[in-house]
Amino acid sequence: MGWFFNALNSSIGKKILMAITGICLMLFLIIHLVNNLSLFGGEQMFNNVVKNLDTIKPFIRVIELILLLVFVIHIFNGVRLWYENKKARPIKYKINAISKNTNIFSRTMIWSGSIIFIFLVFHLRTFWISFNLGHPLALSHNYYQIVVLAFQDPVYSIFYIVALIFLGFHLKHGFQSAFQTFGWNNKKYFPFIQKLGLIYTLVMVIGFMSIPIYFLFFYGGK
Repeated sequence: MGWFFNALNSSIGKKILMAITGICLMLFLIIHLVNNLSLFGGEQMFNNVVKNLDTIKPFIRVIELILLLVFVIHIFNGVRLWYENKKARPIKYKINAISKNTNIFSRTMIWSGSIIFIFLVFHLRTFWISFNLGHPLALSHNYYQIVVLAFQDPVYSIFYIVALIFLGFHLKHGFQSAFQTFGWNNKKYFPFIQKLGLIYTLVMVIGFMSIPIYFLFFYGGK
């Protein structure tokens, strides 16, 4: 097994882990968005979606543990790669040379990732803890009103929207990087990957962003 861990610890191994965990998290975002969009179906629809998930709670807990592991691996390898790249960069490496060989999305990955992590902590505290650890509204299965209360707070909604902008930066570069890692960076396929990555990023960002915008500005207590 030593060779396996040595391979994972190599530069290419870390990039492959980043690509695999990144793809897993991007797939999760699709499922999460689909569930969240049920909010637009009204209180009963969303509450039923959450209650249906409660019926398979042991399975959901396993998925959550897997997601946590995937997220930790992604963060750990991302920080390691950023630090190793920074350490390997010559002292006199000129900033304008960096900008010629990279784009703003790749140069801000560590910072966008950091902001996403901070946002995730607040997001879990606001929703996961409320849904699972005895919030009065959750005890009566009124999960919809927990969402309403959270997003009608301007501070939280604006923070949510700003975090989604950084998520867009992260996804835009991460989507392309994942496929590049697996060799899909040739002239035949890569333009398609770039367009697909842009479409995916826009759908995720606009889809999630529509929720705080709706509850903050357009929700009428229906």
